Amino acid sequence: MLTRKQLELLDFIHKRIQRDGVPPSFDEMKEALDLRSKSGIHRLITALEERGFIRRLAHRARAIEIVKLPEPLENAGRAGFEPRVIKGDRPERTPPSAIALEGLGVSDLPLMGRIAAGEPIEAITDGAQHVSVPENMLATGGRHYALEVKGDSMIDAGINNGDVVVIRETSQAQNGDIVVAQVDGYEATLKRFRKTDGMIALEAANPAYETRLLPEGQVKVQGKLVGLIRTY
Repeated sequence: MLTRKQLELLDFIHKRIQRDGVPPSFDEMKEALDLRSKSGIHRLITALEERGFIRRLAHRARAIEIVKLPEPLENAGRAGFEPRVIKGDRPERTPPSAIALEGLGVSDLPLMGRIAAGEPIEAITDGAQHVSVPENMLATGGRHYALEVKGDSMIDAGINNGDVVVIRETSQAQNGDIVVAQVDGYEATLKRFRKTDGMIALEAANPAYETRLLPEGQVKVQGKLVGLIRTY
């Protein structure tokens, strides 16, 4: 998965190549991303090349070729969830309940344990901890809660292991929504929801995981994803 800055740079390069036929200069990239030095651009370019999104052509100035685009850019403008991410710098072992969002209107949400983005785990528990989230991340009306993601089955939707997802409590879902689904009354998982002919498909966003197809009566939607918090 790409960081926000890597995604911003890839988007900027892609748009400039589409507009001008040539990639931007390093100075233009630095200015567009509001970085202090070109060394930061070099690191981002290297990371994009290592992940297979771009290719640098030898012996040619400003020669960068776009190899592929991640889903958020490839499907720009299409309906669906695009994570609104709050990124914070904190020690790795600080619990999610210690996240501080200074200078923003915030709400405290109960942290209801962990949710599987992989194989299902035990159902949601009562939240003793709380996490602060920006109020503009919350959908209008309804109760919200937070869950810590465990697993990597939703990485292609921008949801990583260790992220804290913000959920609006609801029992209703539309095809394509990313939901908290309870299976057989005891195991909970975070997956993309699809319903057809009395069956529910719980789809991963990682080709390493198979879609689970279950009778409608075995699946209970407990909430819909509205945002996430990523910490480092």
